[in-house]
Amino acid sequence: MHSVPAAAALRPTTAPATRPVAWWLFLCAAMVFAMAVIGAVTRLTESGLSIVEWAPIKGALPPLSDQAWQDAFVAYKATPEYLYKNTGMSLEAFQQIFFWEWLHRLWGRLIGLVFAAGLAWFWWRGGLDRGLRLRLLGLLVLGGLQGALGWFMVMSGLVDRPSVSHYRLAAHLGLAVLLYALILWTAYGLVLPRLGDFAKAPSLRRHASIAIGCVAVTMCWGAFVAGLDAGQVYNTFPLMDGRLLPPPESFSIIPAWLNWFDNTALVQFTHRWLAIGTSLVVLSLAARCSRTAVVGWGHLAGLMVAVQVGLGISTLLTQVPVWLGAMHQAGALLLLALLLALRFVTRPVSESRLR
Repeated sequence: MHSVPAAAALRPTTAPATRPVAWWLFLCAAMVFAMAVIGAVTRLTESGLSIVEWAPIKGALPPLSDQAWQDAFVAYKATPEYLYKNTGMSLEAFQQIFFWEWLHRLWGRLIGLVFAAGLAWFWWRGGLDRGLRLRLLGLLVLGGLQGALGWFMVMSGLVDRPSVSHYRLAAHLGLAVLLYALILWTAYGLVLPRLGDFAKAPSLRRHASIAIGCVAVTMCWGAFVAGLDAGQVYNTFPLMDGRLLPPPESFSIIPAWLNWFDNTALVQFTHRWLAIGTSLVVLSLAARCSRTAVVGWGHLAGLMVAVQVGLGISTLLTQVPVWLGAMHQAGALLLLALLLALRFVTRPVSESRLR
């Protein structure tokens, strides 16, 4: 593909009046980003099962009296996590894990309020066309479903197991990432120009789409790693227990295909090599962008994937400290945002701005 001069960059097709809508959407995306990072801290501190009821209204406030704290603690003591893992925990220790789960839920409520209030305001002011109104209503519904899915995930750890289902954890993270991506894509459609006419460069767009898909799949297996605590074992790289190939215990579950999802060793092996494969896809994409008008976006994505691989290896080698695990989650979301921007600005001029 030949280089496209900067002067060929196309202006956004939206009127300046829609710019506030875009900045509101970027704010919502940033809040979802923060929500995912808080969720990572909640998982890494094993705080997610500390609140045993779903109370969307009264649950917005933490316990405000000694008796309320005692009642919350008594309810937690009836859970499998306390009985099998945290027997003898002090009230002070319980308050620490309660804080992260309460903050996680509170932040979700705030996202819903900011999104709903912004949607009502811009709708009332006439700042949204019909297509955008429908899209934003769909995102609002999806956000509500995400809250319900979060509680469905928590429920899996309140009956007969001391942890949440890693499948439900992956679904919860996956829906959050989908919301984040859709909000960003909608905002990009309101402010980002197309950098030249890439109508005759479908392979570059396909490459960007493949990179986005690779990041999504790698994040899914990252959720399996988190849910199974698979980052706490085999803390070497690139070898696992002195082997480049999966350890023998990687195929101990019958039927064999379940090992890819339920076996700690194979789940970690899969995640680490999905990450390496994804990094090669993104780096090759960055190289292809070097002689095009999207060179800046390509180089940013290439730099970010290198940082993300470094964060992932460091997280593994240090047995997943909370701060580093949270940074690794944040790095994946930043990489996804950059790849989405790259994919957006290479769209043909003939396509509608929000498709």
